[in-house]
Amino acid sequence: MDLRDDWHLSQPLDSAYALPAGLYVDEAVAKQERRLVFARSWQLVAHAAQLSSPGDHVADEISGVPVILVRGEDGKLRGFHNVCRHRAGPIALCNGRGARSLRCRYHGWNYGLDGYLRNAPDMDSASQFDLKAVHLPEIQVEQWRGLVFAALDCVTPLAEIVAGIDERMNGHDPETYRFHHRVSYEIDCNWKVYVDNYLEGYHVPHIHPTLNRLLDYRSYTTEVAPWYSLQWSPLENIENVYGAGDALYYFIWPNVMLNLLPGRLQTNRVIPLGHARCRVDFDYFYPASAEGDTSERFDRDQAFSDVVQQEDVEICISVQKRLGSGSYTAGRLCPRRESGVHHFHELVRRAFREAGVS
Repeated sequence: MDLRDDWHLSQPLDSAYALPAGLYVDEAVAKQERRLVFARSWQLVAHAAQLSSPGDHVADEISGVPVILVRGEDGKLRGFHNVCRHRAGPIALCNGRGARSLRCRYHGWNYGLDGYLRNAPDMDSASQFDLKAVHLPEIQVEQWRGLVFAALDCVTPLAEIVAGIDERMNGHDPETYRFHHRVSYEIDCNWKVYVDNYLEGYHVPHIHPTLNRLLDYRSYTTEVAPWYSLQWSPLENIENVYGAGDALYYFIWPNVMLNLLPGRLQTNRVIPLGHARCRVDFDYFYPASAEGDTSERFDRDQAFSDVVQQEDVEICISVQKRLGSGSYTAGRLCPRRESGVHHFHELVRRAFREAGVS
């Protein structure tokens, strides 16, 4: 990878350059990011309704490690490696409800909802085998505003990561919102290309004509905090599916977005699938009071989002191709319009810098 020796050093906003192309196109970087970024950060895994009762569980993956989140008989939310301690079989292959235990699909080893082994078929023939000494490795789990996050490693407390967002929800109460549906997109671009694109409204007048009519670009503002950024704009055209109010776009390091419009929360989770491919999961939530609404409003919301997303997909794929062309060298950022991109790039640089990788 052809990088300047000082690429990872902090840069002030008014003289900052974008990240070098190598960070978007090199397989070795993608492998490093699994360890330096995703294994050391909070990942959005589920929403609280999926884990409301004892035995409810969600299977997922963080930084290549299969994980399972489960509500215990004591009501506590826990997370474990979804890897049996016998011969690495899967404990769960999909999400589920009301399980009384966690049983390995390979050889039937049975774990309690607290992660401790309860039963192992025919292992009475093994010398000095102690059931109580076997348990699934535990991971960190926290719930915030009806969203469930998990982390593999010791990381900054989630409360510190999201500090200040609660006060800037503009009347939204996500804990009372109900999950409606998920839409996922697989995109031929590096995950950071997608995040970069999300983090600035600079491209809106040029890429998103429909969205540009909704937002007041002149008032479009970006604010940054230690671990997240907020883009917000008044809704200029109130004759729309959302009505009057503000659009709030929160980015939470490293790959979570909260998109708040009047009467709707949409979460995005950007998952790397390799150095030049990612998946973005869009989850839609609406206030419980909206359940009486006709499906037309939800359909219009989905249709609007689909148009914007397809425009983003096309430009991200185009950018990825050019990053890999050998033509691009890192360009200057626009301080007025790309402070969110700069904030994200600084966190990427910091992750590599603190690990001693250059």
